[in-house]
Amino acid sequence: MSANEGDMKLRVVVMDGEATAAAAAKEKLIEYTLDGSVDIKGQPAVKGKSGGWLAGGLILVNQGLATMAFFGVNVNLVLFLTRVVQQSNGVAANNVSKWTGTVYMFSLIGAFLSDSYWGRYKTCAIFQAIFVCGLALLSLSTRLYLLLPVGCGTERTPCAPHSGTEMGIFYIALYMIAFGNGGYQPNIATFGADQFDEEDPEEAHSKVSFFSYFYLALNLGSLFSNTFLSYIQDRGSWVLGFWLSTAAAALALLLFLAGTPRYRHSQPCGNPIGSICQVASAACRNWKSGVSPEAEMILYEGDEKTDSSGGKKLLHTKGFRFLDRAALTDMDTDDSACTKPRDQWKLCTVTQVEQVKSILRILPIWLCTILYSVVFTQMASLFVVQGAAMRRTTMLAGFSVPASSMSMFDILTVATTIFLYRRAICPFLARLTGRPSGPTELQRMGLGLVLGAMAMATAGTVEHFRKAAATTANSSDLHIIWQVPQYALIGVSEVMMYVGQLEFFNGEMPDGFKSFGSALCMMSMSLGNYFSDVIVTAVTKATAVQGRPGWIPADLNEGHLNKFYFLLAILSVADFAVYLVFASRYRKSGKVDGRSDDEESYDDEQVAPTTCHAA
Repeated sequence: MSANEGDMKLRVVVMDGEATAAAAAKEKLIEYTLDGSVDIKGQPAVKGKSGGWLAGGLILVNQGLATMAFFGVNVNLVLFLTRVVQQSNGVAANNVSKWTGTVYMFSLIGAFLSDSYWGRYKTCAIFQAIFVCGLALLSLSTRLYLLLPVGCGTERTPCAPHSGTEMGIFYIALYMIAFGNGGYQPNIATFGADQFDEEDPEEAHSKVSFFSYFYLALNLGSLFSNTFLSYIQDRGSWVLGFWLSTAAAALALLLFLAGTPRYRHSQPCGNPIGSICQVASAACRNWKSGVSPEAEMILYEGDEKTDSSGGKKLLHTKGFRFLDRAALTDMDTDDSACTKPRDQWKLCTVTQVEQVKSILRILPIWLCTILYSVVFTQMASLFVVQGAAMRRTTMLAGFSVPASSMSMFDILTVATTIFLYRRAICPFLARLTGRPSGPTELQRMGLGLVLGAMAMATAGTVEHFRKAAATTANSSDLHIIWQVPQYALIGVSEVMMYVGQLEFFNGEMPDGFKSFGSALCMMSMSLGNYFSDVIVTAVTKATAVQGRPGWIPADLNEGHLNKFYFLLAILSVADFAVYLVFASRYRKSGKVDGRSDDEESYDDEQVAPTTCHAA
């Protein structure tokens, strides 16, 4: 063997060894998630042993059962307050609206605790436990104190008055349910999304699909409540209905805890409110720094790939330039200045500034969704009132369609839309537009606004013909089946709007604010409830003057409910026009995603980065 041949064999052996080592290193790298998620012990999450659809599936079942439990109370709460607690229709309706709005307000507390201190898993577990306890207390108090005399609580058999203590226990139980469900809801969707690695293309696609299935699980849970539980409660079996809700919530909690070894976790990033305040404080303190907006600025950033709280670093972007002063440093920054302890109330990182910018960019989009929630709220209020004033007989002797059960057409439409959109419509649009994921979240949300306006116009048209076919007081020969189109339009619109919202806020909110993004979705619903009351009250006062019954009187045959629906349709069109302006101007924030500082591209040519170790 010649020297050249021996040298060649040596090089081959060495190269084979290097290739084997590289392959082993790559295999070890692929074994773990790439998004920084950890397991229950705080160790890097292993892909094959954590997360994925097994963990995501448990969360979907948990959501379905918890939703069934919540709506088992919510769907007939007005009837419970009128028949059992002996409140008037107006007082009961206002109390339900306030309670529902409070549920969504509590979501801010759950989101804050999750993002700042507890993490999503612990927050979900604690608030679900409170939810179960509230349902159990409601069931016990109803059985022991409220349903007296025995057999009361039906349409024809009201209950006796109750003492202050009995009512106090009832309201404690009711608001424990609100607190538990409100704190749990914004976190469970985000926690489910955490089970999929967004840095892995296959899992990133599954993460997008998860939000659709999550909303489907929510609607399937409410379907059971709106049919079976609603029926038995309407017949006076309140205790049985509440105990079934309690059992569903308890089973949901047990299933959630059973998946503990399988879950992936995103660690809490500290108090996000404090970070926002620091940026505001530093920007104000540096306001009189003597640097004009046109001058070159050097902005401060740490040299790690993540910020000090563990989230991804963000690239500098244009817009909200006054906030850049929070990260403004001297032109002659040197290594000694970089190593000095940093006063976070006087100097913030670029990432902190960009986090605040991200929230400010999202807020106008969010504000435009509130009016849609006003439209959506009508399905549980005026749609039911309208349906009750229509002919509800069926071919089955003695059976009439409950007006509240018409919401099942909304739920069935939601399920059908989600299935068809993911299986057929989205792939078709992806081929048509060349965009793999199909329409963007903003485009779908805009379509939701348009469909919501169409639903109101349809409801107004149905009301016009219902009133034309009016017979006796608050009744009509027009059959309730004519309400199906308006429920179906609401169903398609809410898939476009609320699923799009979940995806949009989860994707656009910076690390440390993810649960807050889900809470914004719930806050939109909450404010929709409140603004609906405000609009209805204002319209009633404006139209019920000089002896006129107004647009929404007790007897709809004397009013003009169709005009109210058309008013909401016009407001929705105006809201869509405003939405188009903000959506067309929206620009996403950029993440470093593991690139070195030298590779970061700052799109503002007059801003130069300076890299320091964040103290």
